Amino acid sequence: MKSHQSAQTMKPATAAKKLGVYLPATPAEFQEGVVSRAELNELQANPPEWLRELRQNGPHPRPVVASKLGVSIAGLARGGVTEALTTEQIEAVRSEMPEWLVKERATQAEVRKEAARLKRRDAERDAEEEQPAHS
Repeated sequence: MKSHQSAQTMKPATAAKKLGVYLPATPAEFQEGVVSRAELNELQANPPEWLRELRQNGPHPRPVVASKLGVSIAGLARGGVTEALTTEQIEAVRSEMPEWLVKERATQAEVRKEAARLKRRDAERDAEEEQPAHS
């Protein structure tokens, strides 16, 4: 028996998210169509010029902006950054190093440190549970 697999498609917003690009900056034909899994794979494997340009220069979606600045998306919002930024704008924020960015980066560092501590604690607990009990 052959299994028939229909082509999976996704909305442009989903495809843009998976590609790490800001949907309003993509070409109209991308925004207005649907994207199949095969098309998404092809875009990832062989990005066209417009996709390379967007990934390099932006405007970038908030998750990418947050990552490039080393803060959370909520930290961006607290810092007043609600719009997509270009690579040049991100570099300008980095070079200005406003107080909110310093504070949010410190917050991110604490969050990462706590996550690492919890991961170590859980690993230690798991290791203890695997040890045979002594009678």
